[in-house]
Amino acid sequence: MNRKEIEALRERVGCAAVLEHAGFAIDAKESTRRAVKFRRGAEIIIVTHEGRGWFDPLSDAKGDVFGLVERLDHVGFLEGAGRVADLVGFAITEPEWKAPRPDQNHDPSLPERWQSRRRPWLGSSTWAYLCGERFLPATLLRAAIRQDRLREGPYGTMWAAHTDNAGIVTGWEARGPEYRGFASGGTKVLFRLGQVTALRLVITEAAIDAMSLAAIEGLRDGTLYLSTGGGWSPTTEAALREVASRSDANLVAATDANPQGEMFAARLRTLADTVGCDWSRLRPPEEDWNETLKIREKEKRERKEDGVPHSHRPPQGKLRPAEPALDPAGRDAGGPEGVMKD
Repeated sequence: MNRKEIEALRERVGCAAVLEHAGFAIDAKESTRRAVKFRRGAEIIIVTHEGRGWFDPLSDAKGDVFGLVERLDHVGFLEGAGRVADLVGFAITEPEWKAPRPDQNHDPSLPERWQSRRRPWLGSSTWAYLCGERFLPATLLRAAIRQDRLREGPYGTMWAAHTDNAGIVTGWEARGPEYRGFASGGTKVLFRLGQVTALRLVITEAAIDAMSLAAIEGLRDGTLYLSTGGGWSPTTEAALREVASRSDANLVAATDANPQGEMFAARLRTLADTVGCDWSRLRPPEEDWNETLKIREKEKRERKEDGVPHSHRPPQGKLRPAEPALDPAGRDAGGPEGVMKD
């Protein structure tokens, strides 16, 4: 079988056909148009990329239709390609995705959709993603859960709530091993973690970065960690303007260490000048705060494996800063370039 024939098979046979032929069934309630969830007993496979890709949310396995056959049938590529060829013309018995039939008399609001999802728990797929892949400590996750900031999304994703200044959920950032998006029909305002009345307002571009910086700083007293979700909508700007208008507020631009992060920081500086609050720039040592956290945690684990003791080990179950104050002496935000809108 040559390369041209392989490419033709990849186009003609979708992952859904392989899964149905193998006895998997669609979980309509946990599926979306872009990510269709299939189950066979305890096994789960998520089909993506319009049926051409897949991943296992319970492991790191992923690939195309050939890799799927190899995984399910435990065969090599050549034999797997032959089995894919046998499925040419195989018609699945139901569409790859059907929207769940809504209740004719009720259209759930965003807050209701949020409340219908479970909070993450030790051992859940969201907990495993945040703790295992993103290196967020369990103590930080418990703090975010106590503040009702996290929910278990479908197919192994995390939902991180955006709320308005009255505390109403307006949407959520959704992140997972193979997914990045925002709540359908939702509005980006601000993800918030920490003391809602705090005067030190730390702004990041993603909820995971806000939580990562909070973990590094040990949920610093008097601080509210915020995320814009990567956007700058009128509602986001209005919410920031309101919280920054508090007397003695300090707006900290903790955006990414890249050109877009610098542009966001410049816009935050302009907003601070407009409302008359203090302002400072806090750049992550790496490109973003989650990457910084991951590198630090990996180094800690390596030192522990090498038998190097930690000095001033924090009490179990409590967060404390990994280093003294992170605020730099300088306050330069970079150039005055404009900021891209979402």
